[in-house]
Amino acid sequence: MCGIFAYLNFNISRERRYILEVLFNGLRRLEYRGYDSAGICIDSSLNSSNADVVAKPLVFRQEGNIESLVKSVYQEVAATDLNLEESFSIHAGIAHTRWATHGEPAPRNSHPQASDAGNEFLVVHNGVITNYEVLKETLVRHGFTFESETDTEVIPKLAKFVFDNANEEGDKSVTFSQVVLEVMRHLEGAYALIFKSRHYPNELIACKRGSPLLLGVKELTEEANRASFNDPKSLSSNGQPKELFLSSDASALVEHTKKVLVIEDGEVVHLKDGGVSIFKFDHTKGKCGGTLTRPASVQRALSVLEMEVEQINKGKYEHYMQKEIHEQPESLTTTMRGRLIRGGSCKAKSVLLGGLKDHLKTIRRSRRIVFIGCGTSYNAALAARPILEELSGIPVTMEVASDLLDRQGPIYREDTAVFVSQSGETADTLQALEYALENGALCVGITNTVGSAIARNTHCGVHINAGCEIGVASTKAYTSQIVVMAMLALAIGDDTISSQARREAIIDGLFDLPGKVKEVLKLDQEMKDLAKLLIAEQSLLVFGRGYNYATALEGALKVKEVALMHSEGILAGEMKHGPLALVDETLPIVVIATRDACFSKQQSVIQQLHARKGRLIVMCTEGDAASVCVGGSSRVIEVPRVEDCLQPVINIVPLQLLAYHLTVLRGYNVDQPRNLAKSVTTQ
Repeated sequence: MCGIFAYLNFNISRERRYILEVLFNGLRRLEYRGYDSAGICIDSSLNSSNADVVAKPLVFRQEGNIESLVKSVYQEVAATDLNLEESFSIHAGIAHTRWATHGEPAPRNSHPQASDAGNEFLVVHNGVITNYEVLKETLVRHGFTFESETDTEVIPKLAKFVFDNANEEGDKSVTFSQVVLEVMRHLEGAYALIFKSRHYPNELIACKRGSPLLLGVKELTEEANRASFNDPKSLSSNGQPKELFLSSDASALVEHTKKVLVIEDGEVVHLKDGGVSIFKFDHTKGKCGGTLTRPASVQRALSVLEMEVEQINKGKYEHYMQKEIHEQPESLTTTMRGRLIRGGSCKAKSVLLGGLKDHLKTIRRSRRIVFIGCGTSYNAALAARPILEELSGIPVTMEVASDLLDRQGPIYREDTAVFVSQSGETADTLQALEYALENGALCVGITNTVGSAIARNTHCGVHINAGCEIGVASTKAYTSQIVVMAMLALAIGDDTISSQARREAIIDGLFDLPGKVKEVLKLDQEMKDLAKLLIAEQSLLVFGRGYNYATALEGALKVKEVALMHSEGILAGEMKHGPLALVDETLPIVVIATRDACFSKQQSVIQQLHARKGRLIVMCTEGDAASVCVGGSSRVIEVPRVEDCLQPVINIVPLQLLAYHLTVLRGYNVDQPRNLAKSVTTQ
């Protein structure tokens, strides 16, 4: 949820103004994750009367958006006559966007959090420290005073406590990484952290457990740039000028470099003298003979970031959500590229999922398949469940990740657990993954993020390849997730002769799907007109069943998320068991009644709602308006027909457009809905 960014320039002169703008732009790239306050830390003047005393780092924190922070920084700079043209050949700056968990949005609760008034140790943090109260009580007993209500403040104070103790015991040579490793021994919970200290000028340390963090390396000489990604020496301190970046998201790195290292859980990454040292945290190793242990380093190689700057720009669109809705024909094509095989005249049509091919036999032998996800990802799995049951013949159950953990629901060695997450870093889903691994299940990941925690920790999986999604409300990732899970069903059922014709029809439907989505996007103006009629409404119900129960849930979720209107997705078969009491002539109700096995049942639902003077908006297959429009009183949305298991991909698009236009017309921020974040990395 929170955004972390850091920038270190080595052996290349950068003015303070330039450094500030790099930090600000890094935060702007992370805005979409959701936040309510922001802050940065840079070094003060190089000039000091005592050469041995490092000047106190400057910390700027502000409630509100990043532009509020930018404005306040430049106002403070002007008031203090800080020289923006001062040049630094080496400088380490850190920055943060905060989404409030402990303490209200306010400057005192914003990051960086400091160890003391002298800013000896500074920390930016994404995650939650679950044992912070115990640590706080201990530190208060040792004379520390706390200024904020955050869980984060214990971290820099603990670092100072460790550092001071080491020096009192005579260990004057204690390193920054030793201090951080000792701090980590005391922390419980999920975190990504970056440390900065005046005791270790021009150094940064990053570490993580559960929350995402990446290192970016930009070599500034031609010779260094030619170095192999796989050469660990590319991370060594070779004296060559370079820029190093740390970020909780690849979107803040791509404009600077494509050389990245995905930091693993338990790794401590030390940036010093232009080099990168990586240590592995071992909870069993602490103090040895009264001094802090010297950690052993590990070697890692850089990888190439598969992202383009264009993906994180809006292009011709006004909002990211609008762009991502309209990108779906392309994102679906990319999702299916190289995975659908039509074969020749004598070769059957099939699906190839490289990440699963070695595990398909195990999946087919499963006692059951368990889909685990949250929010939109859960809805995508729900949309795919019927076709997976049909083609595999294996019982398929659905689990909301947090509920599975709360219940400690049974997971067996004979189960296949499929973890669905757009970011691959969703906190609840990650904890459920740990739980399933402990119980011996085969764990499959379906994510949009290469190198994410779920992608790394599952036994196998499929990347949905939907491209970078910036809008908090997921759109193109949802439709790509459904397509990937439909292909998963095809791959699992590929050995069943009786369903061959059905599988081939679905594969043909998948080939045609991007074109059908392009057709349905032509309803944009029609959905805008509908949004104008609903702009003042307080509530919206969406009825669906069969494949489109998930569409009802997801359509209602989109309206709820961004338009801030109460909306509820309801299983149409449950209409008489309570929801019918809400129906009157004022409440708008969307009924999804496209052609599938449930069509006649939905016609009956429409009749009953009409009999109670329901204000109906009916989504139907092209040419079916007369069949669903009782008495000519309903508003009808006609969509193209595809294979029934793929129809949810088509049917969600008008509801995405409706949610988008409702939000814009109501004057809300469509890309950053109130109180929500893109990547839910805290519980």
